[in-house]
Amino acid sequence: MKHKNIGSKFDDFLEEEGLLGEVEEKALKRVIALQVELLMKEKNLSKTAMAKRMQTSRSSLDRLLDPCNESVTFHTMKKAASAVGRKLKIEMA
Repeated sequence: MKHKNIGSKFDDFLEEEGLLGEVEEKALKRVIALQVELLMKEKNLSKTAMAKRMQTSRSSLDRLLDPCNESVTFHTMKKAASAVGRKLKIEMA
């Protein structure tokens, strides 16, 4: 019995199923949320203090930190990076 996907790359499978873009977007959002959370801990910043540095609401920060929330804007990510002394870097590969 020959299986179609045995030995193929997982990315190939996701692409065949039409899921690759969605999975990559969700993974990227999770990475960004985790990085912001780790930098907040490193800088000993509470959510309230971080939101204040970002000049935004606590609920906006909560959306950024929620790895499942995909409605975060580029502007919010840029403000979060700046609030912890970093720059947001986005590149096309």
